[in-house]
Amino acid sequence: MNLKLTALLGFVFLLSSSFTGTIPKGDELEINLKKMNFIGEVDERYQSINIEMCEVVGGDFWIPYDLVDTAKVKSGGFAALKRSIPPVNLYDNKLRTLASALGPMYVRVSGTWANTTYFQDNDESKLKAAPEGYENVLTRAEWKGVIDFCKATDSKLVTSFAISNGMRDEDGNWTPAQIEPLINYTKTIGGEIAAAEMFNEPSHAGHGGAPEGYDGNTYAKDFEAFKSYVDVAIPEMKILGPGSTGEGGIISGQSLSTDSIFTAHPKPEFEIFTYHYYGWVSKRCMGNRTPESALDSDWLSKTELGLEYYENARNKYVPGAPIWLTETAETACGGNPWAATYVDCFRYLEQLGRLAKKDVKVVMHNTLCASEYALLEQDTHEPRPNYWAALLWNKLMGEKVYDAGLNDDGIDVFAHNLKGQKDGFAVLIVNPGASEKTVVIPSNAEQYLLTANGENLQTKSVKLNGEVLKLTSDESLPTIKGEKIKASEIQIPAYSILFLSFNKI
Repeated sequence: MNLKLTALLGFVFLLSSSFTGTIPKGDELEINLKKMNFIGEVDERYQSINIEMCEVVGGDFWIPYDLVDTAKVKSGGFAALKRSIPPVNLYDNKLRTLASALGPMYVRVSGTWANTTYFQDNDESKLKAAPEGYENVLTRAEWKGVIDFCKATDSKLVTSFAISNGMRDEDGNWTPAQIEPLINYTKTIGGEIAAAEMFNEPSHAGHGGAPEGYDGNTYAKDFEAFKSYVDVAIPEMKILGPGSTGEGGIISGQSLSTDSIFTAHPKPEFEIFTYHYYGWVSKRCMGNRTPESALDSDWLSKTELGLEYYENARNKYVPGAPIWLTETAETACGGNPWAATYVDCFRYLEQLGRLAKKDVKVVMHNTLCASEYALLEQDTHEPRPNYWAALLWNKLMGEKVYDAGLNDDGIDVFAHNLKGQKDGFAVLIVNPGASEKTVVIPSNAEQYLLTANGENLQTKSVKLNGEVLKLTSDESLPTIKGEKIKASEIQIPAYSILFLSFNKI
């Protein structure tokens, strides 16, 4: 997401903080597997990821907090909060191994950079500068890396296309000038684009590479031409949209509203309704959140507020269309520093659990391996805490969603079928509070207890059932095993996340 905020003189650095406290025993709750009501189903690729187009082609992306130069920020403003990154190596064995373990999934290659990216349809050296009307260059080799990555990780590709002046004829009309060669090349190398948004975040078209004065009528006209081309050239590709963000009072700065898009003529029709969600902006963009607020109930539930506006728009304009969240993370502008630590696991898993109950079919996390909000460290690809949370979700949580029937101010409980089994259940219990909770389980189970390694929740080291999670010496994933427990009262420690697997009712 690209929010060109320029008032950055008050940039605030993160102050170290930890969460500690006594752990009094709480009230008992009982899990009743026989009384769980079926709610609905999510896509088998429900948990998915983004790889920014900026990562694929190389360019300016969010600078790590430990490299921020405050003097440059004061003098250079927004530009000083980014650094040049090389194209990501999508053939890296470690990256592929870790991504494969989260599959099957969708991989979305998009972001603001995609709106102005020129596809260089030859095998010559990469152009040093993009042609007029574009800002970035995507080579065949870079795109082949995307296609090969998707094949290697059992992923389906989702993308978006350029919308800048380079795409247009002399009268300013949208043309398939860039889509056609990209699609043709994709087919020649055995690739497939499963789904696409016309362009990334039309809500921010004003600073997202669209022509000056871009409005709902322009969008409708462009979309008509876009859909006409897709229907003939690549009818198997699902058209997603609009992919807007921040409306409903979540984040300001929109230049084109969803209402403006849908009330223009001809009205765009999407097979799948998409939106993006960031609960706020990070410290880079003058965000004022603190690590202590990362566990607030208002913050953890805000993802439902972010959905509400777009769910109402879906119901009004394309009733019955599935909803996908195609870009989300801790906060916009690369995430806060603690997005890379254990404390954000609560937000990550709460978001997956809450949106599954609200009938969102797919959630695409931003990003796989760039900036603080990534699942993996950018340079080393070492797993961050959210990666381990994602791995546990993928291992245990199936596609069928249930109402666990438990209500408690201190913990949140989410229930799915146990992945790969008809009769089993997977129950996720999130305890973001300072008090231990007691839960009664009705039968034998396996537990997967995720906790911080130490008292500081802003740690990048986490434990599973008391053992530190880390890659093996050959950079393979460790065996993820549950701990057998019997039907009984069990204690959910403060600031912990517990997955329970029940093989049969």
